[in-house]
Amino acid sequence: MTATPRHQFLNLLQSILLLAGMAVIAWFIVSAIAGQGLAIAIVIGSLLGLLLSPGIPKRLLLNAYGARRLSGREFPEGVAILAELARRAGLPRVPELYYVPSQMPNAFAIGSPDECAVCVSDGLLRLMNRRELAGVLAHEVAHVAHRDLWIMGLADALSRAVSLASWFGQVILLVNLPLILMGAAYVPWEVPLLLIFSPTIMALLQLALSRTREYEADLGGARLSGDPEGLASALLKLERNAGRFWEEMFLPGRRIPEPSLLRTHPPTEERVRRLRALAGPLRQTHPEAPLRLPQTGRIAPPRFGPWGVWR
Repeated sequence: MTATPRHQFLNLLQSILLLAGMAVIAWFIVSAIAGQGLAIAIVIGSLLGLLLSPGIPKRLLLNAYGARRLSGREFPEGVAILAELARRAGLPRVPELYYVPSQMPNAFAIGSPDECAVCVSDGLLRLMNRRELAGVLAHEVAHVAHRDLWIMGLADALSRAVSLASWFGQVILLVNLPLILMGAAYVPWEVPLLLIFSPTIMALLQLALSRTREYEADLGGARLSGDPEGLASALLKLERNAGRFWEEMFLPGRRIPEPSLLRTHPPTEERVRRLRALAGPLRQTHPEAPLRLPQTGRIAPPRFGPWGVWR
């Protein structure tokens, strides 16, 4: 059930093109505001920072979610499943498993393949059986193995830089509006359009990149677990239980609580269809049995927590 070289090449090409498109927009907007010389310095500095820095400290994000580490004694099933998936994925270290005391069913990964953590909420553990949990954990391990967290971090940094430059440029235009109206200053007509629409275009490209990585993580997770139906069943459960009608109307996107991104997942129906279309022998090693949940304290209802995270 491995991805074909053609599939891997097309997925990589699509990700590169989306990132390249975001980089081009970022270059135009920053150079329009700061000039080409300063734009070059900003781009080089940003790339060096992304390549050399470890990113947001893992502990900072875990504290924001109120997460605590689960030991093999507390939750042997989950820790054993995660260790086996990490072995199959060839990760240099087994991710640490963390428990988030929230009613919202959710799972996410943070860090790099060398040092990462997978977080699962109380709501998710109470919703999933053993087979479905294996599918969810396989999906998150695939994100780590594919280095999606770094790729999406780069896209997020580009998007934020463009948004900041856009707002700064609009303020400059407003301050100089009297000079422009009197003809004392000239601004090409494409500059205001670029300032207004560039953040929206960047957001759309970021969402497209996120969807590409989610589909790839689904495929990778199905390959690791050998059981695409387990992940498909988990996705259907999450779709039925995550969010209410009024949230979809008034708070779109707020029930997607990834630590550093405002990203929209692909439609669940399409993800399930792709998973069920996968061919190959299955190795369902995790039965559809209830999980033995770890000891828990007070469980918080879904809410906005510190650092603006939705948990």
